[in-house]
Amino acid sequence: MLTSVSTGEQSRPRISAEDLIELARECGADDAGPVSIDDPAVAEERPHILRAFPSTRTLLALVERMHREPVRSPARSVANLEFHTAGHELDEIARRIVRKLEDRGVRALNPAMAFPMELESFPQRGWIVSHKRVAEAAGLGKMGVHRNLIHPKFGSFVLLGTVLIGEDVEAHSQPLDFNPCFECKLCVAACPVGALKPDGYFDFSACLTHNYQQFMGGFVNFVEDIADSRSARDFRGKQNYAETVTRWQSLSYGPNYNAAYCLAVCPAGEDVIGPYLEDKRRHLKDVLDPLTQKKEKVYVSKGTDAADHVAQRFPHKTIRWVRPGARTTSVRDFLAGAPLSFQPGKATGLDAVYHFIFTGPQACEATMTVRNRRLAVREGLHGAANLRVTADGATWVRFLNKETSILRALVTRAVRLKGSPRLLAAFGKCFPA
Repeated sequence: MLTSVSTGEQSRPRISAEDLIELARECGADDAGPVSIDDPAVAEERPHILRAFPSTRTLLALVERMHREPVRSPARSVANLEFHTAGHELDEIARRIVRKLEDRGVRALNPAMAFPMELESFPQRGWIVSHKRVAEAAGLGKMGVHRNLIHPKFGSFVLLGTVLIGEDVEAHSQPLDFNPCFECKLCVAACPVGALKPDGYFDFSACLTHNYQQFMGGFVNFVEDIADSRSARDFRGKQNYAETVTRWQSLSYGPNYNAAYCLAVCPAGEDVIGPYLEDKRRHLKDVLDPLTQKKEKVYVSKGTDAADHVAQRFPHKTIRWVRPGARTTSVRDFLAGAPLSFQPGKATGLDAVYHFIFTGPQACEATMTVRNRRLAVREGLHGAANLRVTADGATWVRFLNKETSILRALVTRAVRLKGSPRLLAAFGKCFPA
């Protein structure tokens, strides 16, 4: 498997792509492909990868096939069992690959398959490597409308992993020259919170708040509800009996996703598409309808596009009002997270340029432009502003987290405006969460 190649000072082993892929399959992977750490397609991943494993030279993308019917089941325990079982298997496969390489003198490391694991700076990036981005670069699929990787054979029913290898590979895989996603928009129709829009927009905050309610930011809100409660009765008014038990289940057994309907209904992939093409109505009846017609709680924040979507599209589902699944801990979080929490439906008719000047230890400047129901964020001050906001960074973060009022911040001059206050109110409606 290994050969020696002179590097000038010493000989070092090199590995062929074919040998790596064969090794991955021997260890149980359903598909695999190597990518160079120097590939421009993974440039954004490079600093994070090298921080975890400075010797990385090659990324081995891995695919684990999931079983379709469990993922499609309206019973979330069944779907979550498949996610967890396949995920554990994939971690074991990656570990076996590392063992085999280590036995042959090749250094390697396997980051966890699960998302996310590195949470010291949450809500900032919490993962070592984006498995989706590496898998795309390795030719193992393309992102679909639902923002998940679609494998050309297995479709959306896959989990992904990556092994970091401390050696160069003689050749690398190439990205697919086609996208298995044919934009049927069934994922758009299935999403209970309307996170996937027909025009391709993705409402990250809606997905996070509902799908990850039992863990991630939803767990933080759960703990704060306990801390703020005066009694057991008061707590039950915030979190009912079933929800508390469900939270325990996620903590003891594994994180329970409330919905993965976008994966469940996707008909793309060579092994998947046959029944859909033979009888599209049957696919809708058997796969889509049980999910969209299911009576269930849908977790949304007040004033959001998601809340409007549930009320209009799924009146038979029960809206459960919750605080947002993510929050701001710094000015930088605010600037990075704004595009993820922006609500295009609430920006209808708004066309304005905002200059933000933050002072204090978190000092920075940024321009936010809302136009045609889209948000653009740029570092620095650009163009003429319709509203100029100068704010102490720490005060602004407390305001965003509802720890102080904007009125108090204005009165104390911790926040100062140049322009119409109505524009700030209109801006705030775009970020109700």
